Parts: sequence; structure tokens; C-alpha cells
Amino acid sequence: MNWCTLDDLKLQGKRVLVRVDINVPMKNGQVTDATRIQKIAPTVKDIIAAGGRPILLAHFGRPKGSVKPEYSLNQLIPVLEEVFEAEVLFAADCIGPAAETAISILKVGQVLLLENTRFYPEEEENNQKFAQKIASLGDVFCNDAFSAAHRAHASTEGLAHLLPACAGRHMEAELTALDSALSKPQKPIVAVIGGAKVSTKLALLSNLVTTVDHLIIGGGMANTFLVAMGIDVGASLAEHELKDTARDILDKATEVGCNIILPSDVVVAREFKAFADSDILPVEKCPNDCMILDAGPETSQRIKEVLESAKTLIWNGPLGAFELEPFDRATNAAAQRAAELTQAGQLRSVAGGGDTVAALNKSGSGAQFSYVSTAGGAFLEWMEGKSLPGVAALQAS
Repeated sequence: MNWCTLDDLKLQGKRVLVRVDINVPMKNGQVTDATRIQKIAPTVKDIIAAGGRPILLAHFGRPKGSVKPEYSLNQLIPVLEEVFEAEVLFAADCIGPAAETAISILKVGQVLLLENTRFYPEEEENNQKFAQKIASLGDVFCNDAFSAAHRAHASTEGLAHLLPACAGRHMEAELTALDSALSKPQKPIVAVIGGAKVSTKLALLSNLVTTVDHLIIGGGMANTFLVAMGIDVGASLAEHELKDTARDILDKATEVGCNIILPSDVVVAREFKAFADSDILPVEKCPNDCMILDAGPETSQRIKEVLESAKTLIWNGPLGAFELEPFDRATNAAAQRAAELTQAGQLRSVAGGGDTVAALNKSGSGAQFSYVSTAGGAFLEWMEGKSLPGVAALQAS
């Protein structure tokens, strides 16, 4: 891939503007999950080790272009200092005198956090003058926020055209993993795509049928495909209005030789709750008053066999209502088998998306995958074959 990394630029004595994603969940003023902060720590530490001064640019929440104290990044400093093992200074603005003064006193070994870029409407507008004001604060631009790379904002796209630019360690890892899974994959390729609705992943499914050898469809979206095949799914979640679209995807798969795998047996229940009374039935036998909440053991076994024949796996979305036991069994079984194959060196497995990360972690398998992306929208758009503005700008730079 045609983009620079931190290793390609001289950072000694440089002011390094680093776009990061530290939009972390909080409750009662406390960070409840510091994963995103932990992911950017290698970039910050490597810049310091190279003699550079890291200046962090980030958004937090949705302030919609105005200053809102509850969205100030200042509240994240204690966690940043703990993870970075360095002193973190704070500037109450991301441009202008406050930022300039803070940079002037920033010493090597310290980190500077600038205030929320989305306090300015010009950020999301990718306003060139605003980007130039930010660029004047640094010598080098490092983008380490893959999860925001699908947004053409001033701090994600605009800056890359104004300063020498590179990818941070987390961005580098994301791009390398995704490139190996989609651009330079080993065949056979299997994709597991689940979730509630076909409508949210139409572009993804349409792209994957032309890319992968086997496409496993699960979760609520599988029901829409079953409807398209003339199967009654009872009271299950399904987008009946999209059955023709689902049929088109099935026809396209047949045309290009992609094997689509849908449930042949299902776990059904009359209530959507944990440990609800349930039955395992052939897919065509779903009662009118029941919901399909998971794939059955026959389907799980078939999925395992497909995984065992694969060299590359791309995973987005659960195969059932994984948050409710026992309707997490198909997801758990597939995830655990994929993890075993990965650890045995037989499979390269790349996964991403919010529910995906939660489901894999719940199964205890996430840490054994080759790579699990923390990005949501950017991960999906990459798999859809779209160009991400933040990545394209790095390549152009």
C-alpha cells in the first residue's frame, strides 16, 4: 500500500499533530472502556522515543459545532496519563492562542491534548481555512484514527494535504490487516456476515459475493434471505420488503460462483429473552408464532466445515441473538473454531464492527483472531470496497 509510516519520517524535534480516536464510553465521569486509548499508546510512545512532541487531535461525542463542557476532552487526561505513562498537558482550544501557548511550553517526553475539534462546525465541513489553522501548529501530521477515516473532516482528511503525513501504528495495523484480508487474500476466502438487517449491509453483501468463495449469512438478516427463498419465518425479524433485493444477491452469487450458506436448522422461541423455552427445528418448520433466534447445530457443523477449508476469514456480525443465552451457541461455536484454526496457523481471521467485537469477546475467542478491528463504519466501508477519505489522503500525501 502506498502510504508512509512513522518509520519513514524524521521526527526529532518535530511537532507531530496526531489524529486519534479517543471517543470512549463514560459513566459518572469515569471511562468504562479504555481500549481505544490503549490502541494509540504505541504511536504516542514511538513519537516520544523518536524525539518528537505528540500533539493529539480528537473529537468526543456529538457537540454539533458548538462548545459544550460535557464534551470536553479535559476529562480524559487521567486515563491518558495512566496509559501513556507520560505527563499530558491540555489546551482549551484546538486552534489559536491557547493551542499555540501550550505547544510553546511542550517539552520532549510530554504529550499535549488539544480540545475537541468538533467544537467547531468547520471540522465536519472539512473547511480548508480551519485545516490550515490546525496545520500551522505542527510540522508533521500522523493519522492514527482508522475508525474516523471514512469521514472527510479537516482533522482526518484536510491536514494530510497540508503537512508531511503518515499513518500511526494503529492505523498501520488496521490497513495491513484489511489489505491482507481483502486486497491480497489467500484463497479460499470465507465471510461471516450477521446482524439484524439486510438494509444496513446491502453494499457489503453485494461486494462480498464477487470477492469471497463462501458467504455465511446469519442473524436477523438471514431471515430476509429465507423469505426470498419462499420459506415462512413465522414471527421472526425480517425485512419482507427487501426479499427481491435478497433474491438478486442470491442470483448474483450463483452467477459468480460464490457459495452462500444460510441456516438449514434453527433455534426458535416465542419470547425474546434469555433462557426462553426453545426448540431446534428444520428451517422450513418455524411455527407462525415463533421467532428464529439462532442457527441450529446442523448449520453450526456445516459452518465449521467451511471454516476448516478456508485460508482467509472476514467476520462482521453475530449469527444469532448472541446477547441472550442459549441463543449465542452458533456464534460461539463458529468463533471458537475460527480461533482454533487461526492459532494452528491454518487461517487468517480478520473481524470488525461493534456487535462483532462484543460477540467474539463474549465467546472468549476475540484475542485468538489474527486481527479484530475497533472500527465500525470505516471497517464496513472498507469491506464494501469504498475509498476512505482519510486513507486516500495519506496515499496522496
